[in-house]
Amino acid sequence: MLSHLEKYDILLASNSPRRRELLSGLGINYRVTSLPDVDESYPNTLQGENIPLFISKLKSKAYRFKMKKNTLLITADTIVWLDGKVYGKPSDESDAKRMLKNLSGKTHQVITGVTICTQEKEVSFSVTSDVSFSELSDEEIEYYVNHYHPLDKAGAYGIQEWIGYIGVCKLQGSYFNVMGLPVQRLYQELKQF
Repeated sequence: MLSHLEKYDILLASNSPRRRELLSGLGINYRVTSLPDVDESYPNTLQGENIPLFISKLKSKAYRFKMKKNTLLITADTIVWLDGKVYGKPSDESDAKRMLKNLSGKTHQVITGVTICTQEKEVSFSVTSDVSFSELSDEEIEYYVNHYHPLDKAGAYGIQEWIGYIGVCKLQGSYFNVMGLPVQRLYQELKQF
């Protein structure tokens, strides 16, 4: 369905195995590339969806100098947002447990910012999903963190893992967005390239 993209060398600039899996689901040929070290700090005036949008654009700019005429680059960043606060990747296991304790029994937003660019065109967008957790016991949190080591995940959890099976009681929006890449919206945007 995206055969018009065959003229591009499509690059996914991400270390996330989940993003790779999701992009593969669109049936396009792409390569994974690693970004140079990108300072992912952002102005503290940014709120909610503007944070991952800003970071996805930063990642895109960091790669620009390597782009050729036929390069199409995809970058993304995902955050968890609760009560006006960002929950990024936890620094260690105790931080992961603290995050999950805070998310327990509440509804939070998972927001992914995506930037698609070529030398001629750049499109950025964000997608938000609402995720509700049931009350999680300390033992459940401990079990999940000790067995799944979610230190590479925003908000310290993967919805596709055990904690998602037992803890997520409601989801509004894109499930794949919560995994890290809103592929339905990405597909719609790629149709325009």
